[in-house]
Amino acid sequence: MNKASSSDANGREKDRKSRFSSMQQSELEALAVSAILEHRRLIAADEAVYEEWTRATADPSISAAVLKSLQEEYVARQRKSEVQQEELSEIIDALGYVPEVPLDNMNDGQTKP
Repeated sequence: MNKASSSDANGREKDRKSRFSSMQQSELEALAVSAILEHRRLIAADEAVYEEWTRATADPSISAAVLKSLQEEYVARQRKSEVQQEELSEIIDALGYVPEVPLDNMNDGQTKP
């Protein structure tokens, strides 16, 4: 049964790679930059939820239902981030390099040097 699952996963991976590999380099680079920026946003949002969850865990006045909800939100975000990271990896594989993406300071909206 593992062989079939592995084979199915390889088939899906080849389908996705062929979709990205058929794109022009300029399109792939723009897609990669967009995916990297999205990945950064997801990480920042995931960290905020994690911090809220850990603060709530330390607060005895927070109900178990709220803690469970925060935990479920964090786990769901981790799954979404994992899927997005896999797609980003496929895009970069098809492109052949990691494009330069400016670092941005999400707190003040200014670009770092």
